[in-house]
Amino acid sequence: HETTYMMLTHILENNFTGKSVLDMGSGTGVLAILVAMKGAAPVEAIDIDNWCYLNAKENVERNGFPNIKVLEGDASLLKGKKFDVIIANINRNILVADIPTYAKCLNAGGSLFLSGFYLEDLDIITSKCGEYSLKFEKNLEKNNWVAAKYVF
Repeated sequence: HETTYMMLTHILENNFTGKSVLDMGSGTGVLAILVAMKGAAPVEAIDIDNWCYLNAKENVERNGFPNIKVLEGDASLLKGKKFDVIIANINRNILVADIPTYAKCLNAGGSLFLSGFYLEDLDIITSKCGEYSLKFEKNLEKNNWVAAKYVF
């Protein structure tokens, strides 16, 4: 999918060595696996869907990353946790609802990568991020889908 492609592109363009990373709405776990391949640690992957949770667990094990912590649930699992980077490829409404939580979970100087929304939603996402001191840095676009990077 376009959003996964753009998130993979963002990951390939950024340094993750030694950074703690959350892959929220992880699906198959492919983004969590790639950041781990790029040296991120620790890495957590969370998805609300049971099939995705089970599939991500299997994929991280098959790819040799059993240290990626895979959890089933939503943003309520993030209470008290901190990350250097948060990746969330979900949908606009969930992203808007969860941006306050992501901002609380980001370490100073952290990065937030968001996708799963259309170009016409970029202003809404950017405005919501701005309310929590997350500054727009750049976005990628493919077939009207967007993946944006914000910094804290």
